[in-house]
Amino acid sequence: MFKDIVLAVTPSAICENAAEKAFSFAKLFDAKLYLAHVCGLEQGWGEIEYLESSGATARIKENIEAYYKDRIAGVPHCEIIVRAGIPHNEVLRLARQKNADLIIMGPHTKEYTEKRSRMWGMAGSTLERVSQRASCPVMIVTNQAPAAQRFGHLIAATDFSDQAECAVSYAGQMARHYRASLTVFHVLDKGDLDTAALQAAQADTVARLREIYEPRLAGIANHDFQCLVGDPAMEILGMSQRTETDLIIMAHHSKEKDPEQAFLGSTVTKVALNAACPTMSVNKHFDLRCGLMYDQTGQAVSAEATA
Repeated sequence: MFKDIVLAVTPSAICENAAEKAFSFAKLFDAKLYLAHVCGLEQGWGEIEYLESSGATARIKENIEAYYKDRIAGVPHCEIIVRAGIPHNEVLRLARQKNADLIIMGPHTKEYTEKRSRMWGMAGSTLERVSQRASCPVMIVTNQAPAAQRFGHLIAATDFSDQAECAVSYAGQMARHYRASLTVFHVLDKGDLDTAALQAAQADTVARLREIYEPRLAGIANHDFQCLVGDPAMEILGMSQRTETDLIIMAHHSKEKDPEQAFLGSTVTKVALNAACPTMSVNKHFDLRCGLMYDQTGQAVSAEATA
């Protein structure tokens, strides 16, 4: 399904969960995997020339190769790329150059555990910028997930924006490809509505979900639409726990029309930082590059078997 994967990585345990997911996908899908590390510009613009001329980038590449040596050996197509520059620019440039269909990222700070409530909330952070401008979906992996990926149940949250419609469509492609179940839902703000009005609003919302998204979910045997009430991030996390979700798919920002002005929404931030499963950020319409079909255990299935 994924053919060219970019993993933004550091040679340490900080990105271990994201790395495990990337190596697992590369083996499962026989995909090309690009381990990308970008030396930032903490010392100023002159640091780029210094890092390259001093051989620092070559040494970092050797460190990465040594750190991931055993796992690299199990991936037929793996390349380590170390560059000096602005991290989000270089990750995005590499994804374009390699025609990547997935970027995988995790936390890139040693203070992640203590500061995760604030992490990625700052405008201009690497993850925000990559999610904002990526030419492919971005999978955010912050917690440990099964290495052998099983896509049995997916959830897609929507706020009815154009970007959310792209996220739901992508979720539909994945559910159809894996023959997985899919729940599409919207979270209402209770506001000042009384019980009767709230129940009516929920029923209307479910009807709207079905009207808008049902045509995009043709061929998915097990899918449903729900409307929840409360805080969006908390309800999405609750839904993922109750349904033992394998992947959460969301638009990378809310109703901001100009992607150049939009950053990772607070709801996506909270979900990505706290979800037990990976969160996929989708910012536009993408098509899966599907060769084989896969069942819910991740095993390849012949075309005849899927007919």
